[in-house]
Amino acid sequence: MIRSAGVGQHWGKARLRGLMLVSVAALIPILAGCEAGDNAPTVDFHYPTDAAGVVVGDLSIRNVFVLGAPLGSSLAPGQSASLFLAIVNTGTPDRLLSITAPGVASSVKLPAGGVAVNTNQLVLLSGPQPQAYLVKLTRTLANGTDITLVLNFQKQGAVSLQVPVFARATHYVTYSPPPPTAAATTTAKHKHHAAATPTPTP
Repeated sequence: MIRSAGVGQHWGKARLRGLMLVSVAALIPILAGCEAGDNAPTVDFHYPTDAAGVVVGDLSIRNVFVLGAPLGSSLAPGQSASLFLAIVNTGTPDRLLSITAPGVASSVKLPAGGVAVNTNQLVLLSGPQPQAYLVKLTRTLANGTDITLVLNFQKQGAVSLQVPVFARATHYVTYSPPPPTAAATTTAKHKHHAAATPTPTP
């Protein structure tokens, strides 16, 4: 009987830790949205609570959004877009292997080797520097629209959800766009080299 009570107490503590992690994930948009001072832009602020989220098995995927262009403009095909999200795992360890954006981007860049999501762990792929981003958009990406993302986990499998595109304005002006792609960097270097090379005289 004593052993059974100990197991029940251990399970209760583990579940409590899991619930606390989920609560922390739920508070992230509130904390991110708070700005002190009398001139805080509370009226114009676009709160991250509008971001997407889904619970699948032991995984809670929260605050998912894509960072679009500044107000009044859109991201053009060929450009990249930053992606932000949080994951809470209250079960067995898992790993986010890849993300796809069907019909929107050629690929989605993640940290090398994927993202480990251990038991009772909160994983943040958050700003201001993007750790994940959509590469080579295949169509124009307008602010205020939704796109489909598919998150592929090692154990949980494929998880699909609709994700909003937020304008890079108000709070999000502090969030960084994705780094330039290798192709763009190579093209820029080639143009710089061509400009630096003197034209031979006849």
